[in-house]
Amino acid sequence: MAELWKGAPVAAALTERASRQAAELRVRGVRPALAIVRVGERPEDLSYERGARRRCESAGIEVKHHPLPEEASQGELLAVLEQINRDPDIHGCLLFRPLPRHMDEEAVCAALSPEKDVDGITPGSLAGVFAGSGAGFPPCTAQACMEMLRYYNYPLSGKRAVVVGRSLVAGRPVSMLLLHQNATVTLCHTRTVQLAEECRRADVLIAAAGQLGMIGADCVRPGQVILDVGINTDSQGNLAGDVALSAVEPVAEAVTPVPGGVGAVTTSVLALHVVQAARRQTGGQRQAAGENSFQGTDSVGRS
Repeated sequence: MAELWKGAPVAAALTERASRQAAELRVRGVRPALAIVRVGERPEDLSYERGARRRCESAGIEVKHHPLPEEASQGELLAVLEQINRDPDIHGCLLFRPLPRHMDEEAVCAALSPEKDVDGITPGSLAGVFAGSGAGFPPCTAQACMEMLRYYNYPLSGKRAVVVGRSLVAGRPVSMLLLHQNATVTLCHTRTVQLAEECRRADVLIAAAGQLGMIGADCVRPGQVILDVGINTDSQGNLAGDVALSAVEPVAEAVTPVPGGVGAVTTSVLALHVVQAARRQTGGQRQAAGENSFQGTDSVGRS
């Protein structure tokens, strides 16, 4: 029976780390601050916003809200981002996506200052992830996967990792983060031929395609570690992942649940990114290669 890798202890350790760093900044007269920009009132955005606010405030991070109505123009949104870019007292920005159809999401993301992009949405941040340069911040969901592996002491070097899903939020960036840790990575997606066979080859399997229960018993083998990034709703209206937990749990070595797994870690990663951004912007620390990576200098773990 698989060990359940829960996100709560990982989130607690990361929040403690963010709190410690935020306290060090306050001694220097700097209070880390996050701006949350939301267009419309989608229930999932409101839920994540509440969680992000609670997590950040518990770590000593000020949260400033910038809600816009669904019918807001792109110009209005760009004006808010420009205001955030110019405000030295705001160190990070969380922009909820997807944006309404009448907005050019690519152009909006590019308008955010890369130094305040704490969720890896700007071209500069993504370039840093793919190049392994340490510039910018990776998307919080991708980084949360790495933090789970770090906390549960899973060594990646030389391991075979299979990622199912190719979005810029999770699949592609987490593939690069795994590669930077010397894993051999195969990136799959919903149109991959013989997907189950590819999945069975993995030592680490990350499911991030956004399809309810697509990873079943035919996709797994004994000894695997499975991270479920999917957030879906089942026929009863309950949250469920891309992994059919009841099918894979008797086979795999470890698996993350949904809810309560990787998703529970993302807001803690966000808080840590805001604090690190504040340190860089106020001269407390220059960005070093590896600061946001799996082998960061003050990592957390359970041993």
